Amino acid sequence: MDHPFFRIRIRSAIAPRPWWLCQRAFALLLGITVLMASKANAGAPSPQSPDQGRDLTATVLLADLIEHAYTHNPSIQQAREAWRATVENYRVATGYPDPQLMVTWFPEPIETRLGPQEWNAQISQKIPFPGKLSKAGDLVAADARMAKLQLDKAVKGTLLAVKESYYELWYIRQARMVTRHNTNLLNHIRKIAETAHADNRTTLTDVVKAQSQTGQLQYDALLLEELEQTEVARLNGLLNRPPDLAVGQLAPPALLPIGVELKTIYDLAEANQEDILMAQVDIEKGDTKVSLARFQNLPDFKVGLFYAGIGEPDVPVRPRDAGRDAIGLQAGISIPLWFGRNSSRVNKAMAEKSRARSEKQVRINNVRTRIRTLYFKARNAKRVLILYKTELVPQAARSMELAELWYREGEASFSDFIETQSVWYNFQLALARATADYGINLARLERAAGRHLTGEAMDAEGPAGKELP
Repeated sequence: MDHPFFRIRIRSAIAPRPWWLCQRAFALLLGITVLMASKANAGAPSPQSPDQGRDLTATVLLADLIEHAYTHNPSIQQAREAWRATVENYRVATGYPDPQLMVTWFPEPIETRLGPQEWNAQISQKIPFPGKLSKAGDLVAADARMAKLQLDKAVKGTLLAVKESYYELWYIRQARMVTRHNTNLLNHIRKIAETAHADNRTTLTDVVKAQSQTGQLQYDALLLEELEQTEVARLNGLLNRPPDLAVGQLAPPALLPIGVELKTIYDLAEANQEDILMAQVDIEKGDTKVSLARFQNLPDFKVGLFYAGIGEPDVPVRPRDAGRDAIGLQAGISIPLWFGRNSSRVNKAMAEKSRARSEKQVRINNVRTRIRTLYFKARNAKRVLILYKTELVPQAARSMELAELWYREGEASFSDFIETQSVWYNFQLALARATADYGINLARLERAAGRHLTGEAMDAEGPAGKELP
């Protein structure tokens, strides 16, 4: 037999060893390929799994956290993929409807003059009125712009949350450091009180007050430790990392004064705020909907091809063209007869357009109100920060030193000494809180304006400021 199959079988029977070696070599090559592919897949981090490869145990800058969040945060990835899906929908909306094929078979053939009709087939294509698909494409393009703005909103919202968590974590760690320093100082004061009580230079009440202050500081230290763990978990969640991963020492925040007038911030917000821009896109989308509603009141067309299979007639006398199959061309048009429904389409689109205009004005008013509130909070926190840093904290430190000196010389009571220490401790916490509050409110204000508003950014980029990442 000269069949190729038998030729292969004969060759393998005559020389089995080379064929066996080829099989083993192919199996070995396939196994190596599968192993390398599995190692490559195992080494590649899954975008859905928490990222553990980023080293954040050393000194951490705010820019490092922002870069990491932009790359790994799943909310940003979700918004990015939603935008891509909307873009891909453009070709779906602007494409012609699928053609329709209909085949009919007759169990009992229909007798015609040319013979029995056993089956027929027709294919048809709907053609929308010229301009209707382009308007539908404009709607999808508007949806794509909305999705892009949603992506920008997700990015800026995530980065704002990272900044807020950064400043809050920095405050908590500063408070823990102040608490530890104050605990050491209070232990020193308590020893002075116990020694003075042994020499009958102070009362038991003063000793108990010093001990109660120590207990309060221990409670504050425990509370701040748990707050730090909670804030680290929140920050890790924004970075798409496991909640218990350590975050290294935070670099001190560099807080610059606001270099933009309030009216300029209003203008920046109207030009850059995603909610306002989406409302504007919604207005433009309303114009497109009105045009599309008018196009929907116009007829659609339909063309097709008909084919019928006709058999030979079983009659003694047959026509000359007996058994000849039938072919026909089809053309149709829809009739927009229901005028009430057609006018309602247009009225509905115009109402949605008016709603979009009102929605934009509502968002502008809300953004302006929020900006005015954040502007006040940021400026007030900056004033408090400067007040505590330049005057109150240094004065409290000097008062505490004088109170200890006067107490040792017998010119002041121990209660005065304890009170000055408590004031110094509270002023240190207030300074750290004001610093964090200024950073948080400044970040929120820049988020609303869509631009950096501090001095360096204004000098580098002009009155409009530097655009946020």
